Amino acid sequence: MNTESAPDAERNRRKIREGIVTSTKMDRTAVVAVIERVRHPRYFKTVQRTKKLYVHDPDRDTRPGDRVRVMETRPISKTKRWRLVEITERAR
Repeated sequence: MNTESAPDAERNRRKIREGIVTSTKMDRTAVVAVIERVRHPRYFKTVQRTKKLYVHDPDRDTRPGDRVRVMETRPISKTKRWRLVEITERAR
């Protein structure tokens, strides 16, 4: 097994989500709402499910309304399991 490619393979399995920042009131933490569209099992109608993710934002450069991309990471605190990758769109 090649030791140089092993860390890259591990990093590629991490989940990446895109969502909208809803709150930045905590210190170095942003709350991101990720909307998932799922088909209802019985009625086959498309339903929106929202999940709140607590994201590590060390530079505090996000604002509510920003569209951001986040990546799954090791536990940073009791609830934070995601870190900010990039801000794709600023709030108007």
